[in-house]
This record gives sequence, structure tokens and C-alpha cells, in this order.
Amino acid sequence: MKFAEFAQHLKALEETPSRLAMTEQLVALFNKLEIVEIQPACYLLQGRLTPQYESLEFNLSIKMLLRALNRLVSEVGYAERFYKQLGDVGLVAEKIILDRLAQIGSVVSQKELDLIQTFDTLVLLAKESGEGSQERKLDRLVELFSSSDGLSARYIARIVIGKLRLGFSTMTILDSLSWMADGNKHWTPDLEKTWEKRADLGCLATVWIAECRQPKPNYPDVLESYTVRVGTPVMPALCQRLNSAQEIIEKLGEVIVEPKYDGLRLQIHLYIDDQTHQPTVKAYSRSLEDCTHMFPELLTITDQINCQSCILDCEAIGFDPLTGKLKVFQETITRKRKHEVETHSQSVPIRFYVFDVIALNGNSLLAQPLIERKHILRDLFSVTGPTEQPDSRGCFYITPYIETKDASEVHQFHETALADGLEGAVIKQRDSQYQSGRKGWRWVKIKETEGSQGKLSDTLDVVMMGYYKGRGKRTQFGLGAILTGVIDSFGKIVTVGKIGTGMSEDQLRELKQLGDEHLSVTKPEEYGEVDKSLQPDIWLEPSVVIEVAADELTESPVHSAGYAMRFPRLLKIRDDKTWEQATTLAEIQQMRKLSA
Repeated sequence: MKFAEFAQHLKALEETPSRLAMTEQLVALFNKLEIVEIQPACYLLQGRLTPQYESLEFNLSIKMLLRALNRLVSEVGYAERFYKQLGDVGLVAEKIILDRLAQIGSVVSQKELDLIQTFDTLVLLAKESGEGSQERKLDRLVELFSSSDGLSARYIARIVIGKLRLGFSTMTILDSLSWMADGNKHWTPDLEKTWEKRADLGCLATVWIAECRQPKPNYPDVLESYTVRVGTPVMPALCQRLNSAQEIIEKLGEVIVEPKYDGLRLQIHLYIDDQTHQPTVKAYSRSLEDCTHMFPELLTITDQINCQSCILDCEAIGFDPLTGKLKVFQETITRKRKHEVETHSQSVPIRFYVFDVIALNGNSLLAQPLIERKHILRDLFSVTGPTEQPDSRGCFYITPYIETKDASEVHQFHETALADGLEGAVIKQRDSQYQSGRKGWRWVKIKETEGSQGKLSDTLDVVMMGYYKGRGKRTQFGLGAILTGVIDSFGKIVTVGKIGTGMSEDQLRELKQLGDEHLSVTKPEEYGEVDKSLQPDIWLEPSVVIEVAADELTESPVHSAGYAMRFPRLLKIRDDKTWEQATTLAEIQQMRKLSA
């Protein structure tokens, strides 16, 4: 497929308001693609060059991209003038290319590239590094624009700056795959579970569509064979919320109770590299970000574990080497910095509290009961009991736990964890399989004690939608309050509160800096209705997630969530979460019931 035709499909998707119509558009696109084109097409549809767990960034600012466009017209400042008018670098690229083609008397360039050629060029552009790499990137970009029609230039420009904004999610693509098989959503739940085992949408789409084109497709066989693979993250299991130990026991029966640490959720992959034949360790955050660079001590796992390959679920937590006391999340997350990692590894040493094993020596353990996975985990680290540390000199610890059917034991464990400075307890059904996301009642958390941070039983992770310029003393920070939102059932971000309290001077500066990295000229398409009285001074692209506490959630005719946080207070910035992992409207409704 020519990239120009692919761009026409992107335009149709951009102009399609409903999810069902988008699904039909995606089916039409997939039916036209060759099998080898499906994987790159899936990544490009998400505005990426790789699956979510791999990082390949262009590292080109809007300013640099506008410089590339200026080269096509040989006039400094030409593209910048149109950007001020249009506010969308994609539309600027489209206009400049159309004007250029009109001047040279050609409708489409003779050097027009196909989908794979364009994808490969973008990959080469992103991989440019070292001295002079920025100029080489600009040269490749100019060449790519020169081989494009106007519409193609629109989407190439947006892909390069990471703002494709077609308005659909992974679930819409999974819906389209189901429609290709049966003309309905019958296969969507199975496809979602399959994707969660190995979170590479391009890979799954390729094998599924290949099967769709067989004379007698065997879809169950594809779903069964596409399983866990070390090196590709599994979507993490998450917790539901309940307020009392008694209610948890009534709902889950016999349980395993563990401490809830205030750390960074990690999935660790250990395997032997096919080329070097040496042990390789990768770590992925709960948002599937490769954060291996943050933890140079990961390689010490080979001294403590007995296997060729495995996938472990754990919490990484900083601690004070003098007292052994665990540090708070905001100190642990300083490891996220890409520079001076060695310095931070010394000032904030890490313990990895391992609580689950997902795969072992090439075999998936997702279907194994939790208690069996616990026993396997204990044997992996050569310890004699479930609460013993594998090696007090190493970085890896087995998370302590108890087994019980007694609500009073659950309550006591939770209270003891809070007294020890932890976040409370996580309670898991003893014989449950590993299930990604928050589906079912396998894992439940009790996070707060009544009145400890507000009347709500838990905190909220909200998206920073925009900010209001500071007044009075806050003028110096440029930020006085922020507009926040949660995710509704349609995947839109809807407003739930303005936050202007509970922020230190350092946090105000950090929020302003983070916000300004994601400025938007207009209200982003991902946002739902925003009341005129709530319009922020500065709109932001959805990116920054913050954790807040509030006294209660009240019904609100102003906020588009239908609810408002009463007395919201900023707790911390959640660098480990993407906006798609923010609190949902359904969770808000559940929290209201729990606090009633």
C-alpha cells in the first residue's frame, strides 16, 4: 500500500466520531494491507514505531520540525507563521507540501513511498544518534516530506511529534480484529485476554489477520498459541477496592494477605540472549515502559535465582541503608532520571519485593493457582519459608504473606502494615489465576484507615487537563491551580475537580515544568465537555497523572464527570502511570458507595 492511501484511511478515522464507525474503517484498512504491512501499520495507527513496551523516540521538537519544513520553501520563519495560525504542525506540513506541489506543477511526487518504505525511513530517522544527529534527522525528514503528498505530510509530522490523535484506543483495534472474523464483537473479550498475555498489538494483529485469510480459520488455536513470551511484558494484574476485611472474606473466601508497598510496580524479565548467550534482565513499569536503565542492580538477580528464564511481578522500593527504613514513592521515582543513575543508585538503594512469578523456563504460569505460584517463587529463591528473605545481602526479597479465612486476621495484618509506614494490605484469592487488569475479584486492596487522609476509602489518580495562572504569591510559579479529570466509559477525560491546595513550592514548579512539556493550543480531542466556568488558562495534552486525596465525592452539575472532589489535596505526581491508567468514572461511582 502506498503511504498516500494509508494517509487517506487516517483522515477517514480522524473524521469519524463513533467507535463503531471507526471499527468499520479499521476493518476496511486491514483488508487492504499485505500481511507484512500489518505490524508497522498497527504501530503507526498508535502514533508509534514500536510496541508500547519498547522506546524509540524521534527526539525532535516542534521547532525542529518547522525548521525542516522551512527548508522546503527556502524561507526562514515561513512555517512558524502558519503554525501560529493553525496550531497544528500536521496542518502546517500539509499546507506547505500542497503549496510546493502546486508551484512545481505536480499533484503527487514521482518519488512517492509505500507504507513500509515510509515506516523504515521513520525508524532510521529515530535511530540517528551521536554528533550531528539532529541535522541528519532534519535531512531525512526533508527528504521524506519531499516524497509525500499533502495529506501524508500531515500525518508524518504528527507521528514525529507524537500527536497523531485519531481518537481511538487499543480496544477499538481489538474490536476491528473481531469484526474481521465474524462481523461482530464476539471475539473481542478473547482477543483482549490474549493481548494481555503478550502486549504487542502489531504481532497479535498479524497472526490473527493471517488466520482470517485462511480457507478454514481456526481462531481458538491462534488464541491458545499466542501466549506469554519472556521479553514482552504481560499486562499487570490490578486491585479492586473494598472497605472492610469482613466483606473481603465474604467475597473471596480463603485469601493470601500481603503488605501494600508504596513503591514502583515492576515486571522483571530474565532470559538468555540468543546472540550473546549471556543473561539479560529487563524491567517494565505498570504502564509497560522499559525502565531497565533505572536499576543497574537488576543484574544481581542471577546470583540469587535458580532458573534459565522467568517473569517476576514485584515492587521496587528505595530504602535508607543506615536504618533499613523504606522510602516514600517520590524518592524511589527519582531513579526514573536517565542521567546520574549511578549516583541515585547509591543515594537511593533499592529493594525488589517479589510477590508473584508469571512464567518460568519458557512456560506460562498464568493459569496456575496463586498459592502454587507462591511455592514456585519460594523455590526459585531457595528459601525455606514464605516470609523469609532469600539473601539479606542481595536486592531481592520475597514479599511476606499469610494465608487465612479469618477477617480479624486480615484486619490485624492491614493495621500492622499501616503502623509500619506501608500503605496497608493487598488481599488475593488463594487459588486464583493471574488475571490482567481489574477484572473479577481476585485481588483487593485496603489502602487507608477511615479519616487518615480524608473520608474517601482511597485516593484518586487524575489527569492534569490544564492549569490556571497563579495569583498573588503564586504569580512567581506561573501556576495557581490545575483542572483534573477521570476517564468515562467512552474513554474520554471528564472533569472532576480543580486543585489549588496541598501543593508545596517545589511541587508547583514541577507541575508547571511538566505541564509546559505538554502544552496544547486548543482543548485536546481526548477531553469531554468542559464547562465554560472551568476553562483553564492553559490547555495541556493528556499526559501528567497526579494522585490526590479528597474528603468526599459530591454530585456536581458543573463537572462533566457528574461528581466533584470535595477538598482535594495533591499527594504526589504519578510518573509511573499513563493517562489511560487514571481513575475511571466507574471507580468513582464505586468509591462513593464504599464511603456512603
